[in-house]
Amino acid sequence: MIVVPVVGALLIGLMARYGSKANRSRIPARVTVLKPLSAAISIGTGGPFGAEGPIIATGGALGSLLGQIFSVTGVERKILLAAGAAAGMTAIFGSPVSAVLLAVELLLFEFSSRSTIPVALACATAAGLRLYFFSAEPIFAMPEVAVSNAPALLAFLVLGGVVGLAAAIVSRAVYWVEDQFERLPVHWMWWPAIGAVGVGAIGIVAPRTLGVGYDNIEDIVAEALPLSLIAWLCGMKLLSWLIALGSGTSGGTLAPLLTIGAGLGAVLAAGGNALGLEISLGVAALVGMSAMFAGASRALLASVVFAFETTLQPNALPALLAGATAAHLIARLVTRHSIMTERISRRGLVVPNSYLPDPLAHMQVGAVMSDDFQTLPASLSAEELAHRISAHDPEVSRRQACLLADPEGLLAGIVTRGDLLKCAPGATLLQAGSSDLVVAYPDESVAEVLARMFHHDIGRLPVVSRESALQAVGYLGRAEILVAQRAGADGTPESGWLEEMRRKRREKRP
Repeated sequence: MIVVPVVGALLIGLMARYGSKANRSRIPARVTVLKPLSAAISIGTGGPFGAEGPIIATGGALGSLLGQIFSVTGVERKILLAAGAAAGMTAIFGSPVSAVLLAVELLLFEFSSRSTIPVALACATAAGLRLYFFSAEPIFAMPEVAVSNAPALLAFLVLGGVVGLAAAIVSRAVYWVEDQFERLPVHWMWWPAIGAVGVGAIGIVAPRTLGVGYDNIEDIVAEALPLSLIAWLCGMKLLSWLIALGSGTSGGTLAPLLTIGAGLGAVLAAGGNALGLEISLGVAALVGMSAMFAGASRALLASVVFAFETTLQPNALPALLAGATAAHLIARLVTRHSIMTERISRRGLVVPNSYLPDPLAHMQVGAVMSDDFQTLPASLSAEELAHRISAHDPEVSRRQACLLADPEGLLAGIVTRGDLLKCAPGATLLQAGSSDLVVAYPDESVAEVLARMFHHDIGRLPVVSRESALQAVGYLGRAEILVAQRAGADGTPESGWLEEMRRKRREKRP
């Protein structure tokens, strides 16, 4: 019971030491083999992880490898990685829709056609192929769930909040255990073997903690286990999982979280029933499972749909939504990072915690540009303009650049203050500036033009009409874009009726 997990952990330590790390969604070919293999060894030798870990890792690695074979952008390679990972999750749980949502909420942080179409097609393919290897039955089958009434929904809301708090504590506990392992005076390669001793010892007194434990989840939601055994199993599973994960052993985190959440939900419901409530322990376990998923990962929609797809109980959806939302809210209030992003944030990287539409993609240049711009004769000397700027001439000192016009008044170029510092003595503005113009059009989105500015490494450009590319109609610089960005993301509250009534009352007072 102890020797086998230790032997498996020694192999994992060797693989981790001589493997390679991924970089910007580039997973080296040997990691494509070593990472899922190490996770499979961990689970096969008793590690308290889910089989979804190595499968999701394999799918993600294959997607990344495909993105390295063909010429794709970094974003496209990330989408391929997410598609492979989501397909792996679908293959294990038979949950294609929640896998797509999980990819959006945890990997891509965008909801667009370019990301959802590849991921959705990958999950649909995995769901179809899964039928050839497994049955079409839900992985966590349970008795028919009745419709929850209002008091029950309120109870599930409270239950979800408690589980959300527990999810935050569990997330902190994982990294606390990891910090303790880092204090050991031995190389990190030996940490998994040390953790495996604890996993094996716990396995002696609680054999159900070893391995994937999907049957444990099904037995809990189906109310097939006595409450005392559920409490003992989940407590020991939590301890075993914390030790194994904190030691750096590879494996899936989803199955242990689901087990712990289901057990906690059942125990809390039993406590509520002792106080006079009438709550189904099976439904409470299902809500607890979804709430722990939502609280620990912050994937709210994925957790709700996942619980439905793995049980096929539509009547449980309102209870799942109430519990998971409460857990998501409480976990966000208590801790900043999820169990899946804490390690990344510790490396000094900024981790997105939500996905929002780009306001600049929905703004047209014509609505943002300034029509108050300076146009100077292209034949004017650079020295004269420099003198006017130093004299704080308001006509030319307001902006960093001036547009240049030929004798007919048509756009001829642009000159910046930086150009004036580098030009030769006696040069005209056209000679000092640039006649090879990068322009924008009023009907383009600001996001498109901003990308063009980045590509050409410029901070401002003229806006011209579609009818005549030589007719300047506006000026777009960094200041205009920043103002537009702030306006698009403005969260300033607007005055409501009550505030207006108070204001009018104050104005009437003598």
